[in-house]
Amino acid sequence: MLKTYSIDLAGRNLTIETGKMAGLANGSVLVKYGDTTVLVNATASKEPKDGIDFFPLSVEYNERLYAVGKIPGGFTKREGKPSEKAILTSRAIDRPLRPLFPKDFRNDVVVDCLVLSVEQDCSPEVCAMIGASCALSISDIPFGGPTAAVNVGYIDGQVIINPTEEQRKVSRLNLTVAGTIDKIAMIEAGAYELTNEEMLNSIKTAHVEIKRLCEFIQKIKDEIGKPKFEYKSFTVDEEIYELVSNEFKDRMYNDVQTPDKIERDEKLSKLTEDVNEWYKEKFGEEKLEEDKTQIADSLYKLEKKTVRKMILEEHKRVDGRGIYDIRPLSCSVDIIPRVHGSGLFSRGRTQVLSIATLGMKSEEQELDGLDNETAKRYMHQYNFPGYSVGEAKTSRGPGRREIGHGALAEKALVPVLPSVEEFPYAIRVVSEILSSNGSTSQGSICASSLALMDAGVPIKKPVAGISTGLITDENDPNNYVVITDIQGIEDFFGDMDFKVGGTRDGITAIQVDIKVDGLSYDIISEAFDRTLKARTYILDEIMGPVINEPRPEISKYAPKIISMKIDVEKIKDVIGSGGKTINKIIEETGVKIDIEEDGSVFIYSDDTSKAIDAQGMIEDIVREIEVGGIYTGKVVKINDKLGAFVSLGAGKEGLLHISKIAKERVNRVEDYMKVGDEVTVKCISIDEQGRINLSRKDLYEAE
Repeated sequence: MLKTYSIDLAGRNLTIETGKMAGLANGSVLVKYGDTTVLVNATASKEPKDGIDFFPLSVEYNERLYAVGKIPGGFTKREGKPSEKAILTSRAIDRPLRPLFPKDFRNDVVVDCLVLSVEQDCSPEVCAMIGASCALSISDIPFGGPTAAVNVGYIDGQVIINPTEEQRKVSRLNLTVAGTIDKIAMIEAGAYELTNEEMLNSIKTAHVEIKRLCEFIQKIKDEIGKPKFEYKSFTVDEEIYELVSNEFKDRMYNDVQTPDKIERDEKLSKLTEDVNEWYKEKFGEEKLEEDKTQIADSLYKLEKKTVRKMILEEHKRVDGRGIYDIRPLSCSVDIIPRVHGSGLFSRGRTQVLSIATLGMKSEEQELDGLDNETAKRYMHQYNFPGYSVGEAKTSRGPGRREIGHGALAEKALVPVLPSVEEFPYAIRVVSEILSSNGSTSQGSICASSLALMDAGVPIKKPVAGISTGLITDENDPNNYVVITDIQGIEDFFGDMDFKVGGTRDGITAIQVDIKVDGLSYDIISEAFDRTLKARTYILDEIMGPVINEPRPEISKYAPKIISMKIDVEKIKDVIGSGGKTINKIIEETGVKIDIEEDGSVFIYSDDTSKAIDAQGMIEDIVREIEVGGIYTGKVVKINDKLGAFVSLGAGKEGLLHISKIAKERVNRVEDYMKVGDEVTVKCISIDEQGRINLSRKDLYEAE
């Protein structure tokens, strides 16, 4: 039976319908916000998935181009693999939901968000996040929600909830916040150097709306929600855990406190072997084989409890650092020959090499999505090969994690890039992860900032990134420790990965992953304070002494650019019929040329003199001849009785009469010039038929 529920959200009506579509899903809702419509379906398998030790949640955000009245390109005329934006949206939907499922739940759960129509002022991403929470809440799938989400802008000091398309263009902030009634569950942001206070205030303002939405969804759940189904629990066998813990907890405590990751992994591997051998001697080989999975789970649990207890109670970390300490840092630039810019950044065992490449404006990435963004000039890509974690595996292209980390680094650096008018290049940065032990995305921000400055990109300020972690007391939510610069094991066993990129003056990007049911304002505020101190230290003490500002010139291997502006009406003259004119310029000079619809012209060449030649040719073509103007042209024809005909470009010729060639009387024109000579002349008149009369004599007299 159709049920409809509505609420006002940022001055626009948000409606949730259920009972009309997709009746076989465990939970289904149709979300309408303005003219944006998203269908969200949640389904779960009846039985748990075998052989896994994690909760198999899959979130799909499916864009259909019919939603904005487009037909897909290509031969098949259908959507292909998800766009990067769709993948990033799927990740954003996933993050606040995942911690609210039972820890011992192993059934497959799929949340499918299908975008049916889009009004640009009403975000389909926000609709999908709200719809996912509602579909799960009313379903019979075990889920501890509801959650809700909003987008936030910041304009002239004011926080704007769910800004319109026009507001987003001038906003200093693009923030998505998700949460429960009590806590913040997810933060994703790109910002133009907002202060900690401005960012925290934006999050708090968002939470006011999130609470209203959560109450709205809870009322729907209370009215039509299904009872949650029972499931097979996958918990560690407490009897086996107690046996392993009692016998090996002291050794685990000692082995885990090995500063070097490789040595620590070797000790823990040996510990696993010894536990299995001890268990076999105690209970026999058959019992060992029967309980091997439970033994592995018990060791995992023991390691996790040991690491967390050390940090929470002793403020001691596995590598010997204090909770505020950063791992050893180093960086360098200009380390790879012939590339346009390179930066290497190391933080402990994490090491990132970023390479910057400058190209023509026409080489920017074309986008074909549901919003009005058609291209992006700055492209940041992140590669995570197997060798970075010591694994023998081949690359199969970027996965969701790689795309997400690349997008985070891109958000962090976009706010400091020069405008296209200041620096008319397409810019690509690739971050190669050479070694990974946590915080590779933040290492990518640092390495890429170095590479951009090394390439001579005039960024406004250098940017650094750092992450903080969290360990909470399961029995006392007010007892927690925030740690600076988490490494892999602390990310693995901790409760959050709070990543912040920014300059000395403000935040440019945030991404927060959590494994608990949410974060308090106090934890968020402390994370902001910690990351500000840490990134200021990195910028001042580590990156600054190596390179603190962009090089004054771009790499000699990068194309040189001359930019100019021409009248839009003259574009067709520069291009010529079938591209004949512009192709002739390119053939004669060897340059590359981009012409924008607004009349912006970019000339690219490794040889600056050739670019100047091409510029001159274009100036000749677009030149408007005016009376009193002084021009340089070529003699194309001589008539001894009449004078010389001079080409002024763009197919325009003028007559330099014999009486206007020199101060003295001229008897033979060829005594003063010949065909092919360059001459500087003044336009003295243009008659009614458009004939141009020139003079060189007037220039002499003016002298």
